[in-house]
Amino acid sequence: MPISTTFDQFIRASVARREELDAFLSPDQPTWAKFDPELGYVLGHSMPRDGLDGCLTISNAGADGARRSVVYADRPCRIHTFGDSFTLCHQVSDHETWQEVLAAHFGEPVRNYGMGGYGAYQAYRRLRKVESLGPGAEYLILYIWGGEDHYRSALRCRSALTHVWRGRMGTQMFHGNFWPNLEMDLGSGTLVERDNPLATPEALYHMTDPEFMVEALRDDLMMQLSAYLKGHIREVDLKLLGQLAEILRLPRAPGAEDERAWVSALRDAYAFATSREVIDMALEFAARHQRKLLIALFCPHITRQLITAGRRDDQPVVDHLRARGARVFDMNLAHAEDFKNFNLDVDAYLRRFLLGHYHPAGNHFFAFAIRKTLVDWLEPKPPTYRGGDERLIDFRGYLEQA
Repeated sequence: MPISTTFDQFIRASVARREELDAFLSPDQPTWAKFDPELGYVLGHSMPRDGLDGCLTISNAGADGARRSVVYADRPCRIHTFGDSFTLCHQVSDHETWQEVLAAHFGEPVRNYGMGGYGAYQAYRRLRKVESLGPGAEYLILYIWGGEDHYRSALRCRSALTHVWRGRMGTQMFHGNFWPNLEMDLGSGTLVERDNPLATPEALYHMTDPEFMVEALRDDLMMQLSAYLKGHIREVDLKLLGQLAEILRLPRAPGAEDERAWVSALRDAYAFATSREVIDMALEFAARHQRKLLIALFCPHITRQLITAGRRDDQPVVDHLRARGARVFDMNLAHAEDFKNFNLDVDAYLRRFLLGHYHPAGNHFFAFAIRKTLVDWLEPKPPTYRGGDERLIDFRGYLEQA
């Protein structure tokens, strides 16, 4: 697609095709994602060809939209996990996720509420929804990918940004429709929560109308910042972005030549502000509902930075977690330490675990990297880690009866 000269032109080109929405809403047609009135979408059923060596991967959802859990699924569950595609474990089959590896090792289930494409805020909204509807779990893991999770939180409709490659994915993979988001209110200078504006199947078809899309997204500041930095538009609304910059205390110096550098810094500042807010909301929710919360961090880009340069782009988020005294597991540090054991360049090292997302060996490595943190955290310990006299351990439900 040629680079659009204006933001409005870029948004007009992002309209959804009716056949995409028909499949997305159909209860009978297998698709990777399915419509959800609050969250925008949750996991569906599909077999995309995106796995190791180009294999098909089997992806199924349970009745509550969580990824299918098999290992000890009939046992009481006290660990729920939330996040984006690295929590979902995209590009592997249902039994190959890090949650299932942990369940097999611990002897108790670990539920997977991750969903591809979510930002930190959308993952938090799912946590809030799941844990408010029923008894929930005592232990909650919110996994924040250090890549676009921070930026996605503020987007109103991610598919409008990704439409330049969405068509290559096919009807079966449609997702990224309007969802709840967290964004800056320029009037009050505060971050506000917004609900999904297209919360019914009928309303979803507004996405086929280019004029609706323009009106709904014209003042989406994160969309504009991201589209500009990705090279999709040639100019930005400097007046609107200037207001955002004043709130974030990042004004553009008069006469500054490098507009792109300023836009990049502004997008980062905005994104990290949303993630700090999400962390605060998640911590407050957990405390109010007597839950225990662990924040898990990982991003191949951040791991690469730590290995090659000893720094990380997501440092503002790490600093905020430390200031809040949050419980954290940082997989980036685990990889950086593990890298020291190899005589490999960083690309060869990361290929041992990743093909975009973790492949099965990567999920296995992640599970055993986070294992000790979880064992130390859980009380009582997982069945396979309980001490004392073996004769007193209740093995009913685990061992076959003769």
